[in-house]
Amino acid sequence: MRKFLIIFLVLFHLVIAPGCKKDPLDITPDGRITIEDVFKDEILIEAYANSVYNYIRLYGSRYYPNVMLSVFSDESHGSDDPQDSWSNVSQWYGGMLTPSYNPLDAGTNREGGIKWNGQYYEDGWDAIRKANIFLSRIGNVSMADRNKQARLTAEVRLLRAFFYLELIKMYGGLPIVDKQFPDNFDYKELKRNSFEECAAFIVSDCDYAIKEPNLPYRTAIEGERGRFTKSVAYAIKSQVLLYNASPLWNPGNDAGKWQLAAAAGKEAKEALVQNGFVLNADYEKYFQGNSSNTNDRETIFEIKNAEATFGGILFFINGIPTVGAALAGAAPSQELVDGYDMANGEIPITGYNDADHLKPVINTAAGYDDNQPYKDRDPRFYASIWYNQAYYGVINGKQHYVASYLGGEDGLAQLRQRTHNGYYLRKFNDPDLRIGNVGNALWKKFRLAEIYLNYAEAENEASGATPAVYEAVNTVRRRVHMPDLPEDLSKEAMRERIRRERRVELVFEEHRFWDVRRWKILDKTDRLTTGMAWTKQPDGSFTRQRIVVGRRVAWADKYLIFPIPLNELNRLPAFTQNPGW
Repeated sequence: MRKFLIIFLVLFHLVIAPGCKKDPLDITPDGRITIEDVFKDEILIEAYANSVYNYIRLYGSRYYPNVMLSVFSDESHGSDDPQDSWSNVSQWYGGMLTPSYNPLDAGTNREGGIKWNGQYYEDGWDAIRKANIFLSRIGNVSMADRNKQARLTAEVRLLRAFFYLELIKMYGGLPIVDKQFPDNFDYKELKRNSFEECAAFIVSDCDYAIKEPNLPYRTAIEGERGRFTKSVAYAIKSQVLLYNASPLWNPGNDAGKWQLAAAAGKEAKEALVQNGFVLNADYEKYFQGNSSNTNDRETIFEIKNAEATFGGILFFINGIPTVGAALAGAAPSQELVDGYDMANGEIPITGYNDADHLKPVINTAAGYDDNQPYKDRDPRFYASIWYNQAYYGVINGKQHYVASYLGGEDGLAQLRQRTHNGYYLRKFNDPDLRIGNVGNALWKKFRLAEIYLNYAEAENEASGATPAVYEAVNTVRRRVHMPDLPEDLSKEAMRERIRRERRVELVFEEHRFWDVRRWKILDKTDRLTTGMAWTKQPDGSFTRQRIVVGRRVAWADKYLIFPIPLNELNRLPAFTQNPGW
């Protein structure tokens, strides 16, 4: 579905651009196709609608050069830093984001055919522009299959909502554009709408899709996988209203915003469950294989694109040296490790006694031993992180235990191929695949567990720790056989538990990067990351020391929102730059 006729492999230029940019299909008739011709042919109409999907990012490990978004958050430390000062990882840590340069754009060259994640602003508006062209013309068409016409219309409106959500998460409120600009439009007068206004616009597109009877909850056949559905509409609506209610965009803590987010979360949860969605029974395996319509009832939307099939490449660039990985990649941080509960449900580490996170505040009642920090932890810890002496599997006929201690086969060192903090990424990696095999772990952009946690957070802020909040969080915990949360938590205590739950349940899935921003805690989370250096003693035992792995600059309030690109401000004088830039 995502590979289309060559006539549609044309980039439609930025919707907010000087009026001189002409639609490539609006050309003088000379035997070539025009936009009017497209909307006279039902096959071309569908292809045009489908082409909007081409702007969906690849996510996963496709941040240049094959890194994950987690390395730009406190979830992990990128092994490119500090030895490769040119890498976008080192640039990000050094605070090199500016209105004229975004390190996350590094390596991207659409015109040159290089499709890394990047060019977020340009691609987002390109997609919205194409969606608006489609929506402005589809109403004047009478397709033979009116049900398909209705479904395509709902899909494209939902795509527009999706791209708006991705843009405003990064840049804040932007102009609401719901139609194709006329040739004589004066772009100098274009102004930004608020985040709340954009959220309402996104919700209106989602509601339209939800009400469309021809849009299914799930795709019914293999060939339609990767298309937007009604369940995606619920997911987008739930997420955008949660962001709109969060501290970054709700500084006055307007209870009404939380109530709207809670209602959307509840609506989404109930609709999806009623239509057969359920949490996958095996958390670890769920992320290691290609989901199917028959055995996966948790995934709401996954990226269906050959370039996004990152299972095999993920090994090679986020793996242990023993299996021949080229890079250690996203090495989980000690802060993340400390965030996992004990298997008994208790919190092992409640904070730090120093700014460098080297002196943890240990909850002695939890049963945690800092000399045996990996014992009896949440099962999601073992499914997500390789730690020193974790059993990896059989390599070259021998059982292998991760040797991330100093001097070990997978030992900690300041090399791109080695962890800098004593840990390696396990989530998404199936040890049975090994290097050279291509995995089929497609990127899960939306899934049911997020909906439960979205609802729990919003409902807690709106009404406190109600039974409904407990049930939503505990449903997610029970999937991995974790105990229910303690009873009688205050709103503040429940807030902390929900944030911890999001951190470990959604780890490495590109939520943490945005969560710490919308919660306005970036200055508390992103100043540095630490690790654990293990030393093997002559008797075979190990001693350990917490170490600072890297310090960062990109934690001030201005980094909560990305700057509007400088060239855009030059085109649109009525625009205002984001705070601090």
